[in-house]
Amino acid sequence: MSTNRCEAGIDTFRHHLPLQMRFNDIDLLGHLNNSVYLTFMDLAKARYFEEVNGGPVDIRTMGVVIVNINANFCIPTFFHEQIEAETAVVAIGEKSITLEQRIYSVPDRQVKCSCRTVMAGFDIRTNTSIPISEEWVKKFEAYEGRKLQKTK
Repeated sequence: MSTNRCEAGIDTFRHHLPLQMRFNDIDLLGHLNNSVYLTFMDLAKARYFEEVNGGPVDIRTMGVVIVNINANFCIPTFFHEQIEAETAVVAIGEKSITLEQRIYSVPDRQVKCSCRTVMAGFDIRTNTSIPISEEWVKKFEAYEGRKLQKTK
């Protein structure tokens, strides 16, 4: 794993999503507001799940919720910059998946923000944790083209 907190633990991401900044995404210092990075990460997660699934995903039936997010704000992003988010599932447990994401400048691949998110299996009808379905495990591994690291 990389020791630079602004780099992800993996080198290659299959999923990339171009991002469009809006005028109100910029703060008084002239750069992308920290809260907007997490909004962009959420959008990238949603598009990643659709890509993995091969079509639209009803998050209520997918059965996952975010339980932990760790973000590293590396260098500022300015309004004129072309940025993208990249997303990958990097580990899977019985009841959780771990994603790594980065937002980076397209021309020079400078990482602007890196993020590690843990999502837990969750049944909204019973308000209880549930295992990640074997169907989704197979989809993630097929999409990523590798076996996922197992976590406890």
